[in-house]
Amino acid sequence: MPSKPPPPSPTAPDLAILADDAMHLHAAGYTELPHAPPPERNLVGRMARFRTAPLDFLREISLHVSGSGWRSYENVVGQPIFYAGFSERMKGLVLRSPMLVAKVEELAGRRVEVESKEGVLGQGGDGEVERERRRGEIRESVMEVAEKLVDEMICKMESRRFIRGAYYLATQLLTRAYHQGIHVSSEEVLRLRGVAEQAAKDKHSIIFLPCHRSHVDYVSLQIICYRLGLALPTVVAGDNLNFPLVGSFLQHAGAMWIRRSFGDDQLYTTLVQAYIDTLLQNGYNFECFVEGGRSRTGKLLPPKFGILSFLLDSVASGRVGDAIICPVSTQYDKVIEVDSYISELLGQPKPKENLRDFLSASSVLSLKLGRVDVRFHEPWSLRGFINQQQERFNQLPQQLEPKEARVRLLRTLGYRVLSEINGVSVVMPTALIGTVLLTLRGRGVGKSELIRRVEWLSERIRNQGGRVAHFAGLPTSVVVQRGLEVLGPSLVGLVQGLPEDTYYAVDRFQLSFYRNMTIHLFILQALVSAAMYTKVKLGGGPENQRISYNELHDQVHFLSQLFRGEFIFPTEGLDVNLAKTLRDLESDNVIKVTRNTDDPNKVEFVELSDAERECGRENFDFYCFLIWPFIEASWLGAMSLLMLTPLVDQMGEIWLDSKKVQDRAQLLGKTLYHQGDLSYFEAVNKETLKNAYRRYEEEGMILVAKSKDSRTPSTLRLADEWTPTRCPKTGRILAQGKLWAFSELISLSRREGKNRRDGATVQTRVLALADIVGKQLWEDVAAREELAELSEEALKAKAKGKSRRKAMNINRARL
Repeated sequence: MPSKPPPPSPTAPDLAILADDAMHLHAAGYTELPHAPPPERNLVGRMARFRTAPLDFLREISLHVSGSGWRSYENVVGQPIFYAGFSERMKGLVLRSPMLVAKVEELAGRRVEVESKEGVLGQGGDGEVERERRRGEIRESVMEVAEKLVDEMICKMESRRFIRGAYYLATQLLTRAYHQGIHVSSEEVLRLRGVAEQAAKDKHSIIFLPCHRSHVDYVSLQIICYRLGLALPTVVAGDNLNFPLVGSFLQHAGAMWIRRSFGDDQLYTTLVQAYIDTLLQNGYNFECFVEGGRSRTGKLLPPKFGILSFLLDSVASGRVGDAIICPVSTQYDKVIEVDSYISELLGQPKPKENLRDFLSASSVLSLKLGRVDVRFHEPWSLRGFINQQQERFNQLPQQLEPKEARVRLLRTLGYRVLSEINGVSVVMPTALIGTVLLTLRGRGVGKSELIRRVEWLSERIRNQGGRVAHFAGLPTSVVVQRGLEVLGPSLVGLVQGLPEDTYYAVDRFQLSFYRNMTIHLFILQALVSAAMYTKVKLGGGPENQRISYNELHDQVHFLSQLFRGEFIFPTEGLDVNLAKTLRDLESDNVIKVTRNTDDPNKVEFVELSDAERECGRENFDFYCFLIWPFIEASWLGAMSLLMLTPLVDQMGEIWLDSKKVQDRAQLLGKTLYHQGDLSYFEAVNKETLKNAYRRYEEEGMILVAKSKDSRTPSTLRLADEWTPTRCPKTGRILAQGKLWAFSELISLSRREGKNRRDGATVQTRVLALADIVGKQLWEDVAAREELAELSEEALKAKAKGKSRRKAMNINRARL
């Protein structure tokens, strides 16, 4: 059955910047115009290929080499950065920073004090002269170290010719992989350009804060800034990418290298702050990823506050007048690195970046991965944000301590940016298809039903205030077909020989990456549905499946607290969010709400609507399917804590290696999945389990000991009040206590499996399996203790041998 095209979008038209020097506007979000080549709709069109169009290829190269038109990159909006000596000037500004000079003086003074106490330096009048001389030597030595660190850290964008070549190379590579190019919104980029012009006059930096799903994120934003004539930002990058050839190339294209961990290195921390201060004081644009590392799961990660704290301190301290914050969303039809993400999530160690792997990435450049969509939130003043938050703090009944106020300010900044990234994100066709395929009960779905559900999902996304990649008036069937082609047969299979094309999920784990790009829009509906499922799964008539408001409220509260670090919730509070969600689900005819006759605002009961029952619960199930994998992962995390139950004869506090515990938790999950006690294989992914353990640490369920030395692994153990008991006779873990009650509360919202029922199976087979899998942890402890005893005996024997030899030598001397 032919599908109807979606209604025209009321949003502003998108911008097409063509290979010539022209700019054009076209209807919003055009994926492809009928009877027109794809490049006419892209910010960066597909580049000419030597094999297919050698003359056009040579023409493009000559234009880039000569710097014709926009390629010259002369009239840049922002501060001048491309001139000989730029790096040396920046290095000098950083090294003369009052903050750095004071820190070097402080470190030199501390060292002199230590040497004086050790008696290395003289005392009295001559000693003072010697101490001053020594202080100067240390100061000079520390400054030499600082100069070397700064030279390794700072970006070195000195050559406009190099930038032109880098732009051409990056565009060639990117458009080979993403054949539909980079799409932006005209309204957003024109607004951004206006903000950039004002910022340049005020000498304020624009701080781009994008989400991070791929290494392509670096490239796409630099290309956009170049093509729009904005000053390229300095990009914070982990020094794991600073390997031979590639590292130098990226540094000259704008990368600022920083260590993954600073530890207690005060000099390095001060250098980073001084460099960021210098960039912002001079109005240079800046870019860092608010999530820190790349998201391996497809959804936004919690904010990392390291670089954000430096940016906040620069402005809050007054060293920088102001800076402009611009949250950025980058979405892909298909992410190049997803295969490697899956390996990492399943427990494979992350491979170290190297030149060979970087060059081998060229194998994906001939693929057709669709398009990249980059969207810019409306920029805002960081100084204005700080002032607004401080006014709020001043109105609190009890004034906050400066340290607590700073933590709150930083957290509010991080989560506001994430919320605004979600707000401007565009849901791609591949995400729509992946979401539909993973939220159906059947093994597969016919093409007509797939199209219908994609249209339904698109409408729901818009109703939630989200954005869907527009289809330019094309029928949904064409868009779905192109999305299937991008995903490919390794992700979505086609059953041959049936009356209707029938598609099924081949790799559900990898498809979950694309499904997770939509879950933030429906997280409240998903939690309400999961709470209602505690009654719905009981079966029986409608009266048996209804849930009281109090029960619903309690379970939604429990689940929202459980996933506090996993998802970003609206800030209005539970009661307001729950009331709004119930109204939305009621207006969509998914649920029926029974209200108090005396007080219409008071909800008594909630149940599925008659219409939802008649359609086979497809909409209710959709919301449940979105959240079930995360509920399964949390339940797995709770059950894996049972492995930490000490043995009957174990005495004292015993700390276990955190990494080994999580590795065994993954093994437990894989075993439970293949034995039918876990419904979703993606529940064993490492990142979700890490989040669960982090949440359990916050709740005080587990105690974690971390070493200042990054090479020493962290250890953990169960808190005493959360430690289960064992049967004194059999040694088996008993299904009782706080941890068991907690896991049962999670289990209430789990999806019922075909081969299991909650309760009995868990109390027998799963508890026994947790004990079996965790046995290795306790064997490691026993081996470690035995090794320690042997080492102690060896030391005693060695000391005894030394005493014996010493006595013999004394006796020989007497003879």
